[in-house]
Amino acid sequence: MSTATPIQTEVLVIGAGIIGISIALKLQSEGKQVTVLDNQDPKARTSMGNAGAFAFADVIPLATPGIMSKAPKWLLDPLGPLSIPPRYALSILPWMLHFWRASWKDRYHQALSAQSSLMNLSKAALERQIETTQAEHLIRREGQLQLYQGEKEFLASLAGWQTRKQHGVTFELLESPEAIAAIQPGLDKSFTHAGFTPEWKNTVHPAKWLTHLSQAFVDGTGQILNDHAQLIELKSDSVFVKGQTCDYQAQQVVVAAGAWSKTLAASIGDSLPLETERGYNTTLPAGAFALKTHITFSNHGFVVSKVGDQIRVGGAVELGGLALPPNYQRSQMLLDKAKRFMPALKTEGGEQWMGFRPSMPDSLPVISRSSRSDRVVYAFGHGHLGLTQSAGTAELVSDLIHQRPSAIDIAPFSAQRF
Repeated sequence: MSTATPIQTEVLVIGAGIIGISIALKLQSEGKQVTVLDNQDPKARTSMGNAGAFAFADVIPLATPGIMSKAPKWLLDPLGPLSIPPRYALSILPWMLHFWRASWKDRYHQALSAQSSLMNLSKAALERQIETTQAEHLIRREGQLQLYQGEKEFLASLAGWQTRKQHGVTFELLESPEAIAAIQPGLDKSFTHAGFTPEWKNTVHPAKWLTHLSQAFVDGTGQILNDHAQLIELKSDSVFVKGQTCDYQAQQVVVAAGAWSKTLAASIGDSLPLETERGYNTTLPAGAFALKTHITFSNHGFVVSKVGDQIRVGGAVELGGLALPPNYQRSQMLLDKAKRFMPALKTEGGEQWMGFRPSMPDSLPVISRSSRSDRVVYAFGHGHLGLTQSAGTAELVSDLIHQRPSAIDIAPFSAQRF
């Protein structure tokens, strides 16, 4: 039962994942009194269970021209790199219609340009965040290998690499197993070509990264409260948030609740096509493989990364909502493939995990004021790029809260774009 008197704060951030904490920390650094609200088990947060990559090279949206021709295969292959569980197909149909429209050339090029702008901002913002929180010890600067099996796959990828070049991504194309092995030994010889992005970064451990930023926020007199935000109500001079155990009143509210943001936005009348992209992984014990760099198996939809001394094998996209039970066959399928592609990989003793990525049909997050009130700001829908874009999103949200011009055009991220 809620308390009679709401807890007062200047800014209430709903969501203590990497987006919410980065926003809270940035606002706090600029003089705002900030309270963060979240009731999720920290171990379940996607911010802690991801691959740990700052994927600034991933500027190309998922909704590319021609992708809808592949849609029937998604339903026929439940363990494929991008799938829709049959019992969720009708539920996701409205989202898929927006996705189809986003794949048209005009929308695709708009999204690509916006994504590139956000990536460039986020790349610079991350360096500022690392410096201000003294976090260099939590960063790995080891690059990324994107691998291809044979010349046909490689040639098909060249248009994407040209697009990355046009948007400022630095890379080197490798055209022999020997060149690949010089960067990462131990891969199957079927991988004959690759693209290496040397400026790619990872955190040493996503859970440690989030904990570090959260602690910096708390050390700055910030509060992180455990409660479930159920709905938002707009008042004439403030915003009221009804919680499960307490009520809250703030001058401004930031909704950064990831996949759970849709319900909160709807409570004040904003209907947004936010869906849940379920990602799977397996974390293997220390010593599972001598990994030198982040590896992306492009045409198989998964990555292999270092998490502390452990190895994490994960990825794939399952558009299945929040309610369906996990399908850990997907984790096992990725692990089986990784074993074939990395013969020396030790696959025993792994821990399986599934996380919810909040995804918009055009691959762009919502970073925007609500259509109903300037006092409510949205920051969600980053898909698998939440960690990557967290610092940049924090700076943009701070610009909105302080009513000042942003470093990039934020119109493409508007809540009213659909």
